[in-house]
Amino acid sequence: MTNQKLIQDLSHKIKACNHCADRFAATKTAHSPNPVFQISSKARLCIAGQAPGLRAHDSGKPFTDPSGMRLREWLGIDETVFYNPERLAIVPMAFCFPGYNDKNHDLPPPRDCAKLWREQLFEVIPQIELIVTVGKSAIGWHLPDYKSKSLTEIVSGGIVEGDIPVLPLPHPSWRNNTWLKGNPWFESDILPLLRSEVARLV
Repeated sequence: MTNQKLIQDLSHKIKACNHCADRFAATKTAHSPNPVFQISSKARLCIAGQAPGLRAHDSGKPFTDPSGMRLREWLGIDETVFYNPERLAIVPMAFCFPGYNDKNHDLPPPRDCAKLWREQLFEVIPQIELIVTVGKSAIGWHLPDYKSKSLTEIVSGGIVEGDIPVLPLPHPSWRNNTWLKGNPWFESDILPLLRSEVARLV
């Protein structure tokens, strides 16, 4: 079986996943599963995020929100490149929007999703040369030895070498504006490194 066929088969299985249907139905948003991700046999760069938001759930495209606009600015690419699966893979910690709680805040990504699908998924995209982790949940999964460190410690170190190198980023949400203002080195030191790697790989 070709690698592309393996990717297609696994993608169909993930798209059909109904494991969290009851969980999502019980949230304030009372929504159905709608896995949102993009992979191919050619992309060499992978964005590992948290989980789709409501806008991504509705559009079926990852990062279709202000966080996505900021992320693309950080990466130094436009939507044409970002949404081209042959140039960029996007693999969240949980493939579906987890819903809102009673205070209209995003619920955390269900851990079941990563256990069910993430290892299988990365097995069918072995060509990935760099994983850019967005947020603490993705950082914790890809860099388990770093769980005890602060976001500042992790991000300031730049690329972490390994079987697949990882470049950790904070989440581009407005909730991190205070952190970004308090750490100007992120823009002066980390973003040029990020954009250089993106230009090399996409």
